[in-house]
Amino acid sequence: MTRGRERFVIHLPVLAGDLTGAVRLARVVARWASNLPYTDPGEATVSYEDEQGVHHRVFCDTRLPGGQRCPLRAGHDGPCTRRLLR
Repeated sequence: MTRGRERFVIHLPVLAGDLTGAVRLARVVARWASNLPYTDPGEATVSYEDEQGVHHRVFCDTRLPGGQRCPLRAGHDGPCTRRLLR
């Protein structure tokens, strides 16, 4: 790879008390970060501190027509959508 085309991933540990809280916090941080260029909040995952090789997806992994990801939580009920349901 040439220097101009290298890509790096930032790993920013944030501690939460349980998996549900970690996923909830990751969703908030990922949605906020979506306003920044070069972020891919759809790839957000969480892991147990002692099992960092096992990742739990935060968002649905389904790609929609046009390349966007479904913004709903991983494992959601019902069909995928382009917009967050409120």
